[in-house]
Amino acid sequence: MKWDINSWRNYPVKQQPIYPNRKDLDKVLSKLQKLPPLVFAGEVKELKKALVKVSQGEAFLLQGGDCAESFKNFGAVNIRDMFKILLQMAIVLTFAGGCPVVKIGRIAGQFAKPRTSDFEEIDGVQLPSYRGDIINDFKFEQKSRIPDPNRMIEAYYQSAATLNLLRGFAKGGLADLHEVHRWNLRFLKKNKLHKQYADMSEKISQALNFMEACGINTQNTPSLKEVSIYTSHEALLLPYEEALTRVDSLSGEIYDCSAHMLWIGERTRALDEAHVHFLSGVKNPLGVKMGANINAEDIIALANSLNPNNEEGKLNIIFRMGAEKIAHNLPKIFSKLKSEGLNLIYSIDPMHGNTTKVGNYKTREFDKITQEIKNFFEIAISEGVYAGGVHLEMTGQNVTECIGGACNITMRKLNKRYKTQCDPRLNADQALELAFLIADLLKRNREC
Repeated sequence: MKWDINSWRNYPVKQQPIYPNRKDLDKVLSKLQKLPPLVFAGEVKELKKALVKVSQGEAFLLQGGDCAESFKNFGAVNIRDMFKILLQMAIVLTFAGGCPVVKIGRIAGQFAKPRTSDFEEIDGVQLPSYRGDIINDFKFEQKSRIPDPNRMIEAYYQSAATLNLLRGFAKGGLADLHEVHRWNLRFLKKNKLHKQYADMSEKISQALNFMEACGINTQNTPSLKEVSIYTSHEALLLPYEEALTRVDSLSGEIYDCSAHMLWIGERTRALDEAHVHFLSGVKNPLGVKMGANINAEDIIALANSLNPNNEEGKLNIIFRMGAEKIAHNLPKIFSKLKSEGLNLIYSIDPMHGNTTKVGNYKTREFDKITQEIKNFFEIAISEGVYAGGVHLEMTGQNVTECIGGACNITMRKLNKRYKTQCDPRLNADQALELAFLIADLLKRNREC
């Protein structure tokens, strides 16, 4: 079928809420269509250029952020702390890994969540599942779980405010490399890991002093004080995505202006369904989450649909197989894809395949997360493939949601600061620890 902005409505669609009042929904969508875009075509094009370097093995993609943003926890401090931990991780990867880093946050739009079941039950009471703040409320009561289209408006304005602050941080001084010591979050422990970060920060400061003595400074080299940070989210709620899709006035090309990059989840990537069809028509860089049951033919078919012109920097395949399964499945996939000549970025999501339950808490073991990352890099090296990125659910908050790491979160400590509304996230300690691990693996991969 010929693509049009609303032609996805002619396809089978999954994970969409049923709104009780169609008139209310239409009114909200009409308002969204008239609001300014959240991101601009020029910014998306710049991201695409950066991702071309990733596809060519000349840069690395760091994508991370909240499992699901919430209206309740929205605030400048949380946004700042997420920005800081992304900067910390990027500087570790750049300095220790010897590689430019493309930074994309799961932020300013990550409000919708796919669910395994349409209903959830607590103490014998069954209610519709929580699907993210853009759709319904986390509170376990009947009224709160009714889908409300007005939540899309609130999500839009929160995303706009978040983007405004991120742009300010990126260009207004916080990203200055001279501030590298100040990027440490206030609660980080003074352990061996953070001594390692402080030592690296000192080396960076010495290098900056040398460069300044040679006449290279923030006045004549803006890249020393500014960064580019992009936004992304799962393009799950298709009426919202459609309402924020625009035609670029300069090129006539079509962009989903809700974020710089969009991805399709494991549950909604069927070739003959609405999500793949909708995103096949926009110019944004795209990602697709791939679980343990996929094969090379699945990836080839999706690439032909989502990137028919085989553009570099367009399509990111994000594996989420689990630590136990990746070693068996990924080598034969890479082996097959190498001969296809497809321009793809390969990333690893080590979070979703390693989720388990301890009592009433969902959690993830840090050791399994690191093991899947190691397996991903080792398989890529052995198959002659470039491991191009990592996709993490993480936060700048001092949470206790994932077990293990240098901060030694145990099963008993999970309830101490368990704050997520959906899936467990790495805290800043664990995220920084991963950055040092990935930097070593990245350096090896680039040398091969």
